[in-house]
Amino acid sequence: MNPGRKTLLIVFHSLTGGARQMAEAAAEGAATEAEITVRLLAAPDAGPADVLAADGYIFVTPENLAAMAGRMKDFFDRTYYPALDPINGRPYASLICAGSDGENAARQIARIATGWRLRQAADPLIVRTGAQTPEAIMAPKTIGSADLCSCREAGQALAAGIVAGIF
Repeated sequence: MNPGRKTLLIVFHSLTGGARQMAEAAAEGAATEAEITVRLLAAPDAGPADVLAADGYIFVTPENLAAMAGRMKDFFDRTYYPALDPINGRPYASLICAGSDGENAARQIARIATGWRLRQAADPLIVRTGAQTPEAIMAPKTIGSADLCSCREAGQALAAGIVAGIF
């Protein structure tokens, strides 16, 4: 890492590809900021050291059975106590890929972030795919260009705010 540069950590889980596309779009947007290092990590690969080394966060998950994905929950379980207190006040955003709702996954992330004393930099961005049948829910997802643009804008806005010291 380059001294003086800020780091944005994007942690995601994706089974059918939707949340991954959203995370990648957010990373693309964030990377437009010259003074930020973007780290895009799958939830199983992210640990406490990654959380502690970042200046801000984007958490990206599908909503499964009205909850954040289990692998995202595992990420939070593994990193919560080691990061508690040192990351107070850092900014975060959340991106949710859902069939029809997504609100509960967003609430779960917000509750965890409140416990970490993170600052919510933006309202949760929920992309609803409309998948309602078992076949549609498990099918590979393609996120539309307008939604991917929103994800890129979310990544760019958070990165710009971190670099500018707004967050």
